[in-house]
Amino acid sequence: MQVVGITTQQEVWVASKDRRFKINEILVIEDRMQGPQKGEVVETSSYNRYIPLAMNSSMVDDSVIKSLEALGYDIGGDTIHIGKVRLLIEAQYPLETGAKARVPAFGEVKDMLVKVDPDQGLVLGVIKSTEDMAAELEPELRDIAYVFQNGRIDPQEGVPFIFDIQAMNQYPHVGIFGGSGSGKSFALRVILEEIMKLKIPAIVLDPHYEMDFSTEAKVLDDRYLGDFKKRFKCLQIGFHIGINFSELTTGDLKNLLSASGQLSDAMSNAVDVLHKRKDTYQSFSERVELLSEALEEGKQSLMSKLQSLKGPYERGKCEESIKLLGEYGNVVPLQSAKGIAWRLRRLYNDGVFNNDIKPIEEGLKSGQLMVVQGHSRLLQVFATYLLNNLYKKRRNYRDAQYKNMVEEYFPPFIIATDEAHNFAPKAFDSPSKSILKEISQEGRKYGVFLVLATQRPTLLDETITAQLNSKFVFRTVRGSDIATIREETDLTKEEAARLPYLRSGDAFVSSAIMGRTFPIRIRMAKTMSPHTQNPFEELKAHMGKEEEDVYQLVRQYLPVMDSSLLKVSIEISKEKMVSMDFTTLKSKLEYLVEKGKIQKKKTPLGDMYEEIT
Repeated sequence: MQVVGITTQQEVWVASKDRRFKINEILVIEDRMQGPQKGEVVETSSYNRYIPLAMNSSMVDDSVIKSLEALGYDIGGDTIHIGKVRLLIEAQYPLETGAKARVPAFGEVKDMLVKVDPDQGLVLGVIKSTEDMAAELEPELRDIAYVFQNGRIDPQEGVPFIFDIQAMNQYPHVGIFGGSGSGKSFALRVILEEIMKLKIPAIVLDPHYEMDFSTEAKVLDDRYLGDFKKRFKCLQIGFHIGINFSELTTGDLKNLLSASGQLSDAMSNAVDVLHKRKDTYQSFSERVELLSEALEEGKQSLMSKLQSLKGPYERGKCEESIKLLGEYGNVVPLQSAKGIAWRLRRLYNDGVFNNDIKPIEEGLKSGQLMVVQGHSRLLQVFATYLLNNLYKKRRNYRDAQYKNMVEEYFPPFIIATDEAHNFAPKAFDSPSKSILKEISQEGRKYGVFLVLATQRPTLLDETITAQLNSKFVFRTVRGSDIATIREETDLTKEEAARLPYLRSGDAFVSSAIMGRTFPIRIRMAKTMSPHTQNPFEELKAHMGKEEEDVYQLVRQYLPVMDSSLLKVSIEISKEKMVSMDFTTLKSKLEYLVEKGKIQKKKTPLGDMYEEIT
């Protein structure tokens, strides 16, 4: 391999007759004046005698062609492989034409490729185009990242990509970008597995009910698997966890109510005056409902009604309404009271006020991954309260340390979620957006970090996107999203052009921690998502089971004449406790005939259904 053509301090062309170049591979160029210079292949081309190089000179410099001829290459006859190499560190002078190029030994680039030991970092995959260095890896770097490609499981061939999570203290927050089917959610699963391996406390907001780590990937060797059952918990909003209403501040309550839509100034003021410290859901909702009814009826109507009431409960309720009207009638409009009451009922019906967040706090303190599950809107509501509450506990602890005060310990933690653009949208405000924005800007100081995955980086809040110091970029097709990625990363023009064509599971990692962009393939997950079954396979299996169930239901009544179907349907309904009428039974028998489970014969007395002999 030799340098050809006109060189610069940043880029050179390298040619070879014997070796094809791999995109993103690292080469060392032996410059006699400046010493070894490391560079990365960013473009590759190959030419042979059927496509003379001179005919394609537009693809490379004319100087490259002349240089090849001067170095003894047969332009018309040789197969020539050419690679464009971008230097990792700008040289002091342009490199020497004719300088030899070679593949580096692993020891020469180890500091650049491996920043941390596997047991201290996140083993996420394999760095692409490093296969030539595999034989030189230390034992602890081998066979730690199996990958799935070309329809099969392959052992690690290359240098493992190990993310230095401790460096997030200086370069916080991670973004995972990629379209549907690109491997984005799979990568999030792998990252969370590694977080559990290191016993780092984390919260996962799971709108798709897929972040369950209890099922092992049995296709992998046992020595590669990990048992995560004791390292995570799945908690559903309204069943296992919720919000203790009496612990809500007025600000918390307004955030929750705004989940159904932005609060008007009048509604916000109404909450300020109506909410009292230590209110329960019952006391606050009754106050709002009574005031709403009182505003609708009016004082005169209530006074007249009070005169006619005799029961103590009815009189007490009416008197309370009059009192509330006198206290709040001039400051709370009727529509505001009705709006607050409607939003409260909606939250209550969703189960938001069932239980509390104590299980999450306890899990974080014990170093577990806490998976919070619920539909997207409910998660946004709950996350607003949850993240505010937990971030406040962590911040209070760190601030107390600084002030030499005593405060209960609360650990640092990571917040991870898929569909992040729903929690922190760019175009409008949402309840959860403000706390995520605050954490993105200040969380590093308190040891709270974000791992945000999204299909649409363009729709994610720009302030948050700018704070994501490490970005995993998977296949992306939309031009607007690619433009956003170009603005927020150091991906080159050539790398950005490859984004629409990346295989599922391939990604570019642009990270301030690593110092440059790495092309990687994400390793196989050690656990399986509950949603891995192909829906068409699921449908086929269900129909096969249904076919067998129907067959077992009717076979003991075979053979049966068409004229006896009404009688048989009554017997099935009575004996099998299954609702069955004549039409349904006839339909099921015809279905079994179609599937080849039974046969139908024509007889002088009509059709007869019987077993196949």
